[in-house]
Amino acid sequence: MSFDPIDHDFERGLQNRRRVLGDAWVDRSLNNANSFNADFQNLITRFAWNEIWGRPGLDHKTRRAIVLSITIALGRWEEFELHVRAALLGDEASRLTPDEIKEILMQSAIYAGVPAANTAFTHTLQILREVGEQIGYTLEPSAPAGVAHPGAGREGRTAGTGGAPALHYSVREPRSGKAPRHTVVLSHALGCDLSMWDSLANTLALDCRVIAYDHRGHGSSDAPAAMYAMADLADDAARLLRELDSGPVVWVGLSMGGMVGQELALRHPSLLRALVLANTTSGYPEAARAVWEQRIATVREQGIEAIADAVMGRYFHDGFREQKASTVARFRRRLVSTDAVGYAGCCNAVGTVDTLARLGQIGVPTLVIAGELDQGTPVAMAQSLAEAIPGARLEVLAEASHLSAVEQPEAFAACVVGFVGGL
Repeated sequence: MSFDPIDHDFERGLQNRRRVLGDAWVDRSLNNANSFNADFQNLITRFAWNEIWGRPGLDHKTRRAIVLSITIALGRWEEFELHVRAALLGDEASRLTPDEIKEILMQSAIYAGVPAANTAFTHTLQILREVGEQIGYTLEPSAPAGVAHPGAGREGRTAGTGGAPALHYSVREPRSGKAPRHTVVLSHALGCDLSMWDSLANTLALDCRVIAYDHRGHGSSDAPAAMYAMADLADDAARLLRELDSGPVVWVGLSMGGMVGQELALRHPSLLRALVLANTTSGYPEAARAVWEQRIATVREQGIEAIADAVMGRYFHDGFREQKASTVARFRRRLVSTDAVGYAGCCNAVGTVDTLARLGQIGVPTLVIAGELDQGTPVAMAQSLAEAIPGARLEVLAEASHLSAVEQPEAFAACVVGFVGGL
């Protein structure tokens, strides 16, 4: 039997060590080895870099984040600096961006303490000053009072002048730090608010500017005492976009938000780049309009609580309500806390929507999304939209009812991201 002179544990560990820390650092460590520390170099190469970094259960990028977190918690700043440099300059496949390292440091402030995170920021800033030009990263002045939580966006309200209602909105700037590929506007369903879009908004905000807002009568927007028309809601949206100087936007609207998108495209076509119309319709038959009138009467006489369970039954299918009861409860709380006057006003706008005869005038790329199980706006209504809008495409989401973006968030996001990416 021949003897293999190669220590494969050492060689595998050395390969991982070079991949993570870079050849220059590893060569310097090996060349500086001596009779006192050579055993230690052998130990960490075989056990740390082979036994742990060689395990395929986590990718190297994740393991980098773990090492940074632990070295912060333990205050091992020499090791921390080594791994920050390696994360910024090392193997491209496992490299961390400055923003990703910032998130690790932010989370460490909660779990390892603010003093530890403060020291970590100091060490990291020094390294960024040294290597910033090399990695294409510039430290810009920024006022702490002016930053916004990236998962919620910067919030504001429109002026609301001339009798127009003030609208509450949020803006998420691209996390890429680059100019936005598109500005995307997310328009919510009846009885919801802009928070229904949090997951999709944060997905799109990777490289897009994302605006979400509360319709009049909803969330933190004004609720004029009147019966609204869909034209009123579309004009609200137009004022919002002009005030924010958004340029042409990709409009993503679900249910009532999709109806507003249609009317906006017809009344203010220069404001739109593209349309996503989800779980919506261009109009209801007379029998359904009578149901909307009855809903308005019930809300006026008994309040929103009287219709809440019925609405949840239409928004979510049986299986979802059983498996995701806490999510349904959250949307129910949002519904019943909506201003009753504003809700009734929007019910009138929804119940009287009528765009079918004008849909042929829409001249922007359009994606129509339907829920397979949607009873409020069935697939047939989505098909009518797609057929009437020139060049529109229809996607039907399986196991989705009316709030398809909530029931099937991954599938919904995949449709929207794919559509936006193709513009």
